[in-house]
Amino acid sequence: MVFRVTVFVNLKEGYSDPEGEATEKSLRDLGYDGIHDVRVGKIYRMVLEAPSRKEAEAIMDQVCRRFLANPVKDDYRFVLEEEWKAP
Repeated sequence: MVFRVTVFVNLKEGYSDPEGEATEKSLRDLGYDGIHDVRVGKIYRMVLEAPSRKEAEAIMDQVCRRFLANPVKDDYRFVLEEEWKAP
């Protein structure tokens, strides 16, 4: 099976987000005073081949924990979309 995968990685609540703070300041400098609590995250997109959805989920959980996210400070989630292939 082939899956399109989107992984979202964000800092956990309570962790300082200097990039989010800088973005918020820049937006305020541009006159967007109503924007608050900006948090910056990462999105990864990839294609994964796996024998089943269950195995694809296990692989992606491992990839996120071991490489894409720091489990101490990051939250992550991923979405698997089965890719349709013509016969």
